[in-house]
Amino acid sequence: MAGQVIESTECAAVPEGVSVPRVRGGPRQRPDAVAGDKGYSTRAIRAWCRQHGVHAVIPDRRDPVAQRAHRRGRKPGFDADAYRARNIVERVIGWLTCLRRVAACAETLAVRYAGMISLALIARMANLLSDTT
Repeated sequence: MAGQVIESTECAAVPEGVSVPRVRGGPRQRPDAVAGDKGYSTRAIRAWCRQHGVHAVIPDRRDPVAQRAHRRGRKPGFDADAYRARNIVERVIGWLTCLRRVAACAETLAVRYAGMISLALIARMANLLSDTT
């Protein structure tokens, strides 16, 4: 059942489970912005972003744009530069899925799976550094 869940339905739950340490103060749990494709352009995700002060970098689907433009008389702004930076994450995920052990989810424990991803990223950085020298 867990493999059948749509990603966009879990969008609000992910930041709540993340804790990023800071130099001063308590750990940070919410991002400055959330970037997603048109599949993340839902009322629930946009409402969560507004409620928590998170900037939504999500392009609109065609149907809601016309509805909002009719209601408000204008089209909402969209940060295209921030959306383009999302490409870096997409390329890393694409590269990770080429690795059989990561793509097949061969590890049964989340800790081991995270370890495999860490090892893959370390190996990738080592290859990149050896190519530049």
